[in-house]
Amino acid sequence: MEDVAKHNELELVIITGMSGAGKTVAVQSFEDMGYFCVDNLPPALIPKFIDLVDSSAGKMQKAALVIDLRAREFFDQLFETMNRLGTESKVTPKILYLDADDETLVKRYKETRRSHPLSEQSSPLNGIHAERELLDELKGAAQVILDTTGLKPLQLRERILQQFSSEEKDTFQVNVLSFGFKHGLPIDADLVFDVRFLPNPHYIDHMRPLTGLDKEVSDYVLKWDETKKFVEKLDDLLQYMLPHYKREGKSQLVIAIGCTGGKHRSVTLAEYFQKRLTELDYQTYVSHRDVEKGRREK
Repeated sequence: MEDVAKHNELELVIITGMSGAGKTVAVQSFEDMGYFCVDNLPPALIPKFIDLVDSSAGKMQKAALVIDLRAREFFDQLFETMNRLGTESKVTPKILYLDADDETLVKRYKETRRSHPLSEQSSPLNGIHAERELLDELKGAAQVILDTTGLKPLQLRERILQQFSSEEKDTFQVNVLSFGFKHGLPIDADLVFDVRFLPNPHYIDHMRPLTGLDKEVSDYVLKWDETKKFVEKLDDLLQYMLPHYKREGKSQLVIAIGCTGGKHRSVTLAEYFQKRLTELDYQTYVSHRDVEKGRREK
């Protein structure tokens, strides 16, 4: 396509990832943000789509393409097309990769009574494993990875809006996440810090039902010398690392802080570093994956 380099500047998002991880909700969210959306576009047709943008005389400036890579040939076509755009075009597509754990994906397939596209008469789990293996390299190339495990459609929509609705194209976003190790590691974390070595409010009877969102618990966690030293060292580490992540072109960084149950220590420190990074002028969000699970524990 000899005219590819002449097209108008286009903000292009490629939505892909595991089947059942929320691509339908994602494309609806992009439509609401004013993106021109195309569902199930074969990767080989992306350059033709960009030619269509050329002919729109600048009317089409944001687009989102949903691409399901259910065969190796589609996978190879996408990487070939991405490499070509990188050398022949001003467009640098941003890949949004949606993922979820195996248990969640199996549950969603059972709820919808659909069969997995790669299951081939076997169980959905076999198809999920085959797809995960196929997409592993693509996940590594994605600029944005969202784990939809435990997310309701509205929550996924909010995450997408946070990430893509900003007017500033070069915004670097930090998500600080608290979690409990006994509930499993967050699969979308870039950095994971274990704070199980800190004094635990769980063993103080009147604090056990509370969480790190309660001032009494927060004050307790932060008062210890080991906590103060950890906060000082992590603060120094993040101030060194974050500018390098931003310079490297990463648009989103997920910092996960974990304790045993995800209820006290990790929540306190996630809240602390959300405030601290905001003070340092980073666009920072905080979420607590397991705090409600902690509230239900006896």
